Amino acid sequence: MATQSGPQGRVLFQTPEEKEEEEPSQRRLGKLTVKYNRKDLQRRLDIEEWIDGQLHLLFDCEEEDIPELGIDIDELLDLSNSEQRLKLYELLQECGKPREDFINGLLYRIKGLRKMSGPLRK
Repeated sequence: MATQSGPQGRVLFQTPEEKEEEEPSQRRLGKLTVKYNRKDLQRRLDIEEWIDGQLHLLFDCEEEDIPELGIDIDELLDLSNSEQRLKLYELLQECGKPREDFINGLLYRIKGLRKMSGPLRK
């Protein structure tokens, strides 16, 4: 059971049922923290916002009209450069405008980016 108290969030771990009869003050409180590299998170957010803006230009439409492409940055990072390029061409096959600038820009931006693991991935 998770509860928040005060300015910091706290996680309350409930013990098995036989110990549940103990007074609430005897429960153990544990604090969970996850450290994320803010610089990497900000860079990833900037790339995702850039992708969104570029897709508006490529498809020349409003946000709700953009097709669901499923561009997964972590999936691209698993591929070689030529495989990344091929994957992006496949995803953008419905686009009538030239895609080369978008693909080159995206591949340039994801260079050096690290994969996210665990809870950060969607």
